[in-house]
Amino acid sequence: MTGNSRLLAILGTYKPAPWRGRYSLSRLFFNFYLLVMGSFVAIALFADFVISNAVKGITDDYTRKLMRGTVLLIEDELFRKPRGEWGRTIEALDRKFAYRLDIVDRWTLNLPPEEAEKLDGGELAIDDEGDIIYHRLKQTPLILVLGPISPERNPEYQRGLPLDLRISLLTWSLIGVCLAIVVWLWVHPVWRDLEAMRQTARSLGEGLFEARAPEMRSSALGPLAETLNGMAERIQRLIAMQKELSNAISHELRTPIARLRFALEMLAETEDRLERERLSQLTEADLDELDGLIDASLTYARFEREQPELQLSSVELAPWLEEQVEASRLLARKLDLRVDTSTLPLRLYVELDRRTMPYAVANMLRNAIKYTQTLIRVSAELSGGRVRIHVDDDGIGIPADERERVFSAFTRLDRSRDRATGGYGLGLAIARLVLEQHHGSATAGESPCGGARFTLEWPLSQSVTES
Repeated sequence: MTGNSRLLAILGTYKPAPWRGRYSLSRLFFNFYLLVMGSFVAIALFADFVISNAVKGITDDYTRKLMRGTVLLIEDELFRKPRGEWGRTIEALDRKFAYRLDIVDRWTLNLPPEEAEKLDGGELAIDDEGDIIYHRLKQTPLILVLGPISPERNPEYQRGLPLDLRISLLTWSLIGVCLAIVVWLWVHPVWRDLEAMRQTARSLGEGLFEARAPEMRSSALGPLAETLNGMAERIQRLIAMQKELSNAISHELRTPIARLRFALEMLAETEDRLERERLSQLTEADLDELDGLIDASLTYARFEREQPELQLSSVELAPWLEEQVEASRLLARKLDLRVDTSTLPLRLYVELDRRTMPYAVANMLRNAIKYTQTLIRVSAELSGGRVRIHVDDDGIGIPADERERVFSAFTRLDRSRDRATGGYGLGLAIARLVLEQHHGSATAGESPCGGARFTLEWPLSQSVTES
């Protein structure tokens, strides 16, 4: 099976899951409303239970004080009559009161121990509901009963729903309506934002990587939308970079591969030792070129994809810059490579990443070595709290309209500046990525030496405390 048929077979078995429907506004509203309303009712009932138990003792004491005078008056009226007439007397008094009056035997009552003790001690006793009052008629076994006092428990006054129940129903209805309005006003923007993000995520899943979530009206979903947009931008950038790298590498591979094929064909046809050595050297050079292309491409992809966190350290600039130049002096051979740090303050320290910044300086120096004629001048200066490193050469220079494009990946200018000298068009792109990580920039301009000037610029200090 060929590679293409294998790939088609793999893709043919993949079936993406169908997209689910849109968010249901009514379901989201009712679920959230029931949750909020249920929680509110539970809290209200619990609070009512706690408050009722807390004030029950206070309420009972107030009821005793309030009814004591009435009870004593009824008791005096009864004791003015013979005991045999107490029944008719209570019936006559009952017609004059809004609540019921009755006389029962002590043994018929089942009161809590605390209330029974008060009743036997001559005090007023109150039932658990706080609505019926009991009083022992002096030294007799008879108990005077007053109540139920509230009209809701008095059968003579019950007309439809009890008043407190009607008030409770009206109150809870108003609370429910108001809460529904508040929940709707909160849920509707959230639903709209969720639906917008769902549409954006669906577009991203369908390959429309330019899709972005709109500005969220709900502050709770704002960070999520920003994260989604950042992820989409990152994915779009990575895919664009991947396509760019794939196309550029495919194009760059053609020439050395064609030369390798031609050299191998020539090696198979010739028996001349010198010719075979020459072809072997050309083959090795092409392999080195392929290895360099792959290494440069991987380096660029790593900087573009990962954007590693900077590990800044304080470095004395002048010795560090001279060390970087010395590392590239071997490549310069007979060229005049100079370093000038005379304008820098004495013992100037800068903050940079020792792993990545050498990439930028080395690529600038390699670029200058390729295109200069005789002179390369490296200088550094401090201006406005920013460090600038200039790399000047006396080559053919760069046209003004091409000075920004040279920092794009796999970009070469005319044949006289790049094709004859090799390279892959990645060195300057890597240098710019490194400087962007340092919150700086890499630019190209005209050199005082007559050729091109490349400048690396970044802040002197990037940490919280100044060095």
